[in-house]
Amino acid sequence: MTSPSPSTKEGKVERSALTYLRAWGESPVPPTIAATLITSLHARPPQFLPLLFPPVLLASSFLNLYDYTTDAAGISAAWSGLYVLLARRRRPEHMMQRFGTRGLVRGAAMGVGTVNLVAGGWVYATGKRREDENVG
Repeated sequence: MTSPSPSTKEGKVERSALTYLRAWGESPVPPTIAATLITSLHARPPQFLPLLFPPVLLASSFLNLYDYTTDAAGISAAWSGLYVLLARRRRPEHMMQRFGTRGLVRGAAMGVGTVNLVAGGWVYATGKRREDENVG
């Protein structure tokens, strides 16, 4: 009896949840999306504390493009987690504020930040740096 292979009948390889998590954490796109959503929420009227997050998230995307994927994942995980903690403090008073345009963008920013936190944390915890590969 043969063991079941990870491929389906069509020849496509099945991917596990950890593979999707690693792909999300190693991609430079999610921190850029989070930076865009955070900027759109806090640029008008200017709120200076939340506006500290987009430059750092864009810098982590820049590091990711220069093949520092593990370090970039750690930076984006840490700063996305800090943003989610900061954004959770605000509670909309009325139900309409939660489901208006700003509420939906805020929910999307917090959702992307949470996934960045989990995926980037996973990549940082299990990833290898370039210096580790060169050592004996």
